[in-house]
Amino acid sequence: MKLRDFALFTDENVAPEVVQFLRDGGFDVSDVAENGWQGDSDDIQMRRAFAEGRVILTHDADIGQLAWNRSEPVVGMIHLRPGDLAPAEQIRVLQGFLMLDPDLTAPFLAIAKRAEGGRGIYRIRGLSP
Repeated sequence: MKLRDFALFTDENVAPEVVQFLRDGGFDVSDVAENGWQGDSDDIQMRRAFAEGRVILTHDADIGQLAWNRSEPVVGMIHLRPGDLAPAEQIRVLQGFLMLDPDLTAPFLAIAKRAEGGRGIYRIRGLSP
């Protein structure tokens, strides 16, 4: 499957501009802030995303550790790094990932990272079900 085939779940640390960029690109996005779920634990957020069949987009390294180390069930997760980028830079990193258009098999963990010179570095790992 391609990323565009998945619905997304944006964590509270994802800027509204990024959420709008994704929606403008045709993604079905459920946003934590818009739903009033800020402050809920990572466990609760992950369970919501999984129950709705959504891939999590986050800057939070801790939530990735839950999926990786504790085998918390996920459809998929995109960890956008570093988390302190301006929304326009976050969008550029995501655009690069979308241009790659990798085949994704759930469950997966993808890391989209801004590198020197503004280009992106992308890694994708399968997670054991």
